Amino acid sequence: MEKTNMIGAFILQIVLIAVNALFASSEIAVISMSEARLKILAEEGDRRAKRLMALTRQPAKFLATIQVAITLAGLLGGAFAAENFADPIVDLLLGLNIQVPRSAVHSAVVVLITLVLTYFSIVFGELVPKRLAMKESESLALGLSGVLYFMSRICAPLVWLLTASTNGLLRLLGIDPNQNQELVTEDEIKMMLMEGSQQGTIENDENEIIQNVFDMNDTTAEEVSTRRRDVVCLYLADEMDVWAQTIRDHLYTYFPVCGESQDDVVGVLNTKDYFRLDDLSRRSVMKHAVDKPFFVPEGIRADALFSRMKQERKYFAIVIDEYGGMSGIVTVHDLMEELVGTMDDEDTVRQVEIQKIGENCWEIRGSASLEEVAEELDVQLPTDEHETFNGLICGIVGRVPDEGEQFSCEGYGLKIDVKNVSGHRVETTVVEKAARTPDLEEDRRENDF
Repeated sequence: MEKTNMIGAFILQIVLIAVNALFASSEIAVISMSEARLKILAEEGDRRAKRLMALTRQPAKFLATIQVAITLAGLLGGAFAAENFADPIVDLLLGLNIQVPRSAVHSAVVVLITLVLTYFSIVFGELVPKRLAMKESESLALGLSGVLYFMSRICAPLVWLLTASTNGLLRLLGIDPNQNQELVTEDEIKMMLMEGSQQGTIENDENEIIQNVFDMNDTTAEEVSTRRRDVVCLYLADEMDVWAQTIRDHLYTYFPVCGESQDDVVGVLNTKDYFRLDDLSRRSVMKHAVDKPFFVPEGIRADALFSRMKQERKYFAIVIDEYGGMSGIVTVHDLMEELVGTMDDEDTVRQVEIQKIGENCWEIRGSASLEEVAEELDVQLPTDEHETFNGLICGIVGRVPDEGEQFSCEGYGLKIDVKNVSGHRVETTVVEKAARTPDLEEDRRENDF
């Protein structure tokens, strides 16, 4: 082969690899580009974005166009390489007096050319362009939109044939080719948020709030509410001075007003309206400071409850169980804390549920979450059976323990000293954790008290 022909063959191979790189990068760029961003650009009048949207409305045809171009470039590159370089290399090798049949040398040279061409095609025609496309997806996708649109017109007949063949095979396999693509799932969005948070593109606080928005869909009013036993109520049977004392003793904005029991809620007192009154007689208070109660079922989702309370301009709701009795109360403040975390008022003094007071020794309130206790003490506790530490204690002894009572949970390696009991529940305890031993670990696994 003449020198000029050899140079021309090299240039042709470079061009074909470049064509492969062009379409490989365009495929990744278009797929990686945000659909929302593309739509915004199209609405702003960007012609390139409009062309891309026209192409991506039919993803099967778009991908077929790309595949046709890449496949043709690869096939032509391989054919031209074997045609243009095989014979000159064979002649060169045979000129070295190699005692091997020409056919065998030719076969070996073709294999060698194919391997070399494959290497350059993969590196320069696939990997490098695709990596660049992932980093500059928007600029590349928009910049190549004209080439892609032109190619789609040229390849339209062949693409139609390929698409029809593909759809036919899918139908034979029992798959509907026209079925809409599945929408992005909640788990996929959560995964993207986690990746964004790990990479630093999304702040941890932002990630937590968005995650909490999704979690609200799986949270019920019962889980968010203040439980019935912790609700402070005003009773119609009490004198108004008892009401006044109760209101002043507790820094709450709202109080349920009950008849004979907590299950008989007749209204909700707003302390802001109460303190504006000059006349604090029962009749005046009931007329001007007590509103109708807003009842919601235990099973209502937290997000639905938030929307409903916002729509009906309610701040305070009574959560009722399946029998119509009050199981607790919930406020908009409670729902907001589900989104953004704890929001304490300036005057709010929070009781610490779990406080370490010494080596392997904690002061734990009975209302503490059993999951939090297990995490803090690093022990396995039956969180599926009990929600609070009080529930665990009562479950262990089979009754409400007395003040000053001490007992051991050898199965968990804990020694519990009950310090205070109020209203059939444990208020505070001191818990000591024994040092772990092999025997203790065996006891824990068997849950043997």
